[in-house]
Amino acid sequence: MASAVERTDEHVREYLTYRGFTNTLKHLDNEIKADKEKGFRVDKIIEQLQQFVQSFDLFSLKEYWLYLDRRLFCRLEDVYKSTVNKLRTSLYRYYVINTIQRGNLEKTQEFFQKQALELQGQPEWRDWFMLPFLPSPEQNPAFLPYFSRQWADTFLVSLHNFLSVLFQCPLLLSFDAEVQRMTSLMEENEQLHQQLFAMQTESRDPKAGDGVILHKLPPYVQNMDRLGDTELDLVSSQRAVSTTTPPSRNFFSTFLPQGRRTPGKTPQMTPGALPSHPPGAKRDPSANQVKAQTRNIQTGLKGHLWIKLDVLFSKLTSSFFFCLQTPERRGEGEDVDPPTETSSKPAEAPNQRSCGAETADGGLSVEQAFIKLSQEEYGEHHSSIMHCRVDCSGRRVASLDVDGVIKVWSFNPVMQTKATIMSKSPLLSLEWAAKPDRLLLLGSGVGTVRLYDTDAKKNLYEMNIDETHPRILSLACSPSGSSFVCSAAALSRSGSVESAPPHPVPVSGQLLLWDTKTVKQQLQFSLEPDPVAINCTAFNHNGNLLVTGAADGVIRLFDMQRFESAMSWRAHEGEVYSVEFSYDENTVFSIGEDGKFIQWNIHRCGVKQSEQVLPQDATGPFVLSGYSGYKQVQVPRGRLFAFDSEGQHVLTCSSTGGLIYRLTSGEPALERVLSLGGHKAPVVTVDWSSALDCGTCLTASMDGKIKLSTLLAQKS
Repeated sequence: MASAVERTDEHVREYLTYRGFTNTLKHLDNEIKADKEKGFRVDKIIEQLQQFVQSFDLFSLKEYWLYLDRRLFCRLEDVYKSTVNKLRTSLYRYYVINTIQRGNLEKTQEFFQKQALELQGQPEWRDWFMLPFLPSPEQNPAFLPYFSRQWADTFLVSLHNFLSVLFQCPLLLSFDAEVQRMTSLMEENEQLHQQLFAMQTESRDPKAGDGVILHKLPPYVQNMDRLGDTELDLVSSQRAVSTTTPPSRNFFSTFLPQGRRTPGKTPQMTPGALPSHPPGAKRDPSANQVKAQTRNIQTGLKGHLWIKLDVLFSKLTSSFFFCLQTPERRGEGEDVDPPTETSSKPAEAPNQRSCGAETADGGLSVEQAFIKLSQEEYGEHHSSIMHCRVDCSGRRVASLDVDGVIKVWSFNPVMQTKATIMSKSPLLSLEWAAKPDRLLLLGSGVGTVRLYDTDAKKNLYEMNIDETHPRILSLACSPSGSSFVCSAAALSRSGSVESAPPHPVPVSGQLLLWDTKTVKQQLQFSLEPDPVAINCTAFNHNGNLLVTGAADGVIRLFDMQRFESAMSWRAHEGEVYSVEFSYDENTVFSIGEDGKFIQWNIHRCGVKQSEQVLPQDATGPFVLSGYSGYKQVQVPRGRLFAFDSEGQHVLTCSSTGGLIYRLTSGEPALERVLSLGGHKAPVVTVDWSSALDCGTCLTASMDGKIKLSTLLAQKS
């Protein structure tokens, strides 16, 4: 800690010199010379507060406490706010008692005059306003304990202990420690990387000698981006590489989406540029021993650097390097075991071989689209999840459970809860605002919508939507402005029981447009043929179109420039649970109560592009069974499917985790690609964020667990 403090002191000196704060720099140097502990001095903070109290400097006392609140206390969980408020109240009382003990009644009256607006609504200060007018307040039973030395000492010790636990290390020191930790990890990873390359080279070369081994590369390998400078240096230290090898870029960029790659030329491979076995090198004939040594090295890798190597060598070694060898080379007495995926298939031509995932019938599919790098669990909820959404920046997640508890948390660089929101009234919906993305909309079951600031951790205001339609089923923020669409529904269902319809009569509902700046309703949309409850809403990329799915099975498309319905059609037998625009926004996808996943052409009203029947665990209602006949049924509330950044793959729910499908133009409409797994209870809502380099899939289940799966996309 001492070395970190000294390095931070140097950074502060540099900043003061840069700003020209010469007097401050002199005082800093003098205090540093007198400081012997070289660490956190909570006693100095207490002394500063006491100095403000003794000098009757109320303004400085408030400003100092406000700084501590802004830099430290605001980061705490909501459960600690009561402790902070009690300490602030005790600090103010400590100030008032000091003014009376020292006979400065003017400062006593000044305190209550300046703090009246802040304190008059707080019940703990109600009796204290009579304090300046009591002839002997130290003898009054209500104030007698506060004039004792024991109370003052107890308060100062409590404040000292609270700050000692809270303020372990300032932000600058934490940053310095993090930089040192990452530097050491990178150095360790570089050493292990070199060892791993050496072992892979030794186990892959068929024989020792000076000859160069030629490989005929498959097309998808020939089009790959080249190795980066760091990797090239590592390879050249282990292999004999010709001087004609071209400069290269990062190999791992080949697994990122096309839009995130940097432009580069296709490498021209020459015989002189290919690796050869180092002369005189010895090979271990035992493949199992090599694999065991490789696993031992991989277990030493830390963090995301370990993930890269694990993906490269545990996922691709068996198939990738096998594909590098032509059938002619494999037939020349080499003892090479092909990957298990191809062991039961006849040999194919090199240009037709696909190193991909295994299909259900045992054959090979096309190249695997995604690799699951990691899967983390967020387990702060204790009941079934209703909604789980990532904000536009991909930095924060908001999750809501059936008990009305909302958690706002981040997962980069570490998983951490930022705020906990408790609601007395039931909550049914949530949505992130587009501008600014720190705001969160919360729809309740009592006809209100709250706007919550996740940075300040407070409610900005609460809007009363409609008392006759109190259930706020869906919220959608326009990406182009400050307005949002709100779906409100009545409590009970209407209709005659004698008619006995095949499906219950949908409840009455309204679709409203609100402005978050003026906090006023702008208009009410017309719902034809009947005012029905809207279950789900979604905007297109610029907010000009709005698609909705209703309880009567009808999808409605609204023109948001004219604020009128453009078209509507009956899409499902039963309710529509979830709707989304396609990537090109020429079609709309929907999931309904009938278990169908349908693609609709928005240019031709009611025309299907494709249709796929999904299992019940993907569409709901979701059922969780337990011991002693326990059974929980949950109607879908959140998003049931989500697309990747290019709109070619879709993530859906299942009983054991998320499922990723590839969208096809033929039959079937969905081709299963990857099962994320990891859940022990049915997944009820999903989300897919591509804001970061690696895609992040969120799957939330009925047992309150949320799985965060990080994926890499493979592109040829």
